[in-house]
Amino acid sequence: MSAPITTPRLRRLAHRPARLRAPGADGAEGGPPGRQRCDLCSEPLPEPHRHLLDVRAGAVDCACRACSLLFDRKEAGGAHYRLLPLRRTRLDEDGFDDALWASLGVPVGLAFFTRDGEGGEVTAGYPSPLGLLRSTVEAERWRAVEAADPAVAAMADDVEALLVNRAGGARERWIVPLDDCYRLAAVVRTHWKGLGGGPEVWRHVGDFFRGLSPGPPHGPHTGPPHTDPTPTDPPSTT
Repeated sequence: MSAPITTPRLRRLAHRPARLRAPGADGAEGGPPGRQRCDLCSEPLPEPHRHLLDVRAGAVDCACRACSLLFDRKEAGGAHYRLLPLRRTRLDEDGFDDALWASLGVPVGLAFFTRDGEGGEVTAGYPSPLGLLRSTVEAERWRAVEAADPAVAAMADDVEALLVNRAGGARERWIVPLDDCYRLAAVVRTHWKGLGGGPEVWRHVGDFFRGLSPGPPHGPHTGPPHTDPTPTDPPSTT
């Protein structure tokens, strides 16, 4: 497993948990509009807004409407920028049994998987209190995952991820935009306490997944789903 990834964009997300919750939650949102700016042109950003993947840096950039429209075609950004999609799809539980999950050798119950568009390499990401931990998935094992579920095989390279939640007995699988995974990593990093994370982080993880809802493959320029804190029992980390 590689060292944690703590890019500036991830650090920024980790220190802005208000973007992951309803406006006004914990008094953290609702400041003066326009404080956030587009990472490409510095225009003030509305909430919500779209995001771009900087493929070269492996970072997620905030984008204003004009820049989002500019990169709305895959060819527009070349090998540098890709607009992150809006599509969120919850997958059936039947396509990912315990044996298939075990074959991937994932050491935790919360992970996401992305496929590199240039070389086809699949990477697993693990949200942690230190940032994102990464490891490479063996090609043969990933082919078994794609064979078990055509929706996984059809997910877009680079900008979409298979997000899996098996913590505390959960059995959720989603195809989501990559920025959703970064937001989840920000939730974990912000709220983790002690060795096991503590009940607070797992409440927020539960809120995150309850706030996910299927989104259209094409639609208006919208941003992250908002969630409202609801007490839940903390799951284990495996």
